[in-house]
Amino acid sequence: MIALVRMRLAGLLRTGRALAPLLAGLVVLGTLYGGGRAQPDEAYGVSAVVLFPVLAWQTKILLDVEPDVQRRLAQVTVGVARERLAGFVAAGVAALVAVAVALIFPWLVGGVTGPVEPEHRSIPVGLALGLWAHLLAVPAAVALGALASRASAGGAAYGVAVLALGGVGAVVLGLSDSVAPWLAPPIMATARTTAGDAAALTLLGLTGWALAWSTVVVGGYLWRRRAQG
Repeated sequence: MIALVRMRLAGLLRTGRALAPLLAGLVVLGTLYGGGRAQPDEAYGVSAVVLFPVLAWQTKILLDVEPDVQRRLAQVTVGVARERLAGFVAAGVAALVAVAVALIFPWLVGGVTGPVEPEHRSIPVGLALGLWAHLLAVPAAVALGALASRASAGGAAYGVAVLALGGVGAVVLGLSDSVAPWLAPPIMATARTTAGDAAALTLLGLTGWALAWSTVVVGGYLWRRRAQG
């Protein structure tokens, strides 16, 4: 399975398709941090929001690089469960690399600063909350990207619709108080938490929410894969 993970990551890099989400991520991060300096917890909370659709798109690209025939051969070679697990592992590794870039980038462009007011959190605490916010977005983004992939969606239009509705819906539902917020991953709630009172119970609740949402979407992806054959 490790060889299959390496092959999929190599396919993403060698075909040059990794450049599109990378450039998109750098553009949105550059725009975000171009407005001035902010505290790490606030900046990273918003960064996780804007990075969520980019990570989902990157996952879709990674899973779509592999030809259908090659994917079926992989199922025969390593088994169906391992073939699908290898896709998630490869997408997760790629997402973690993007998260590392997102955490380092604002320091390179002067987009964040240390505490200025007494109520501001220290840099280590802000970094910890920022890392938590980004890691919380990873499973949801990978799950959404997998659901939008060719192997699950079947058609390009359906996959694009899943990706667009999922990315936009996560923001819209997160901002709305009249619609059930659990229909979307808690990326907006996470951004508000990092900038506000990040109590331990709140962090645990949001983590459970994100994992539960991701589990449901992964279940939909696996069901779609069985339906597609």
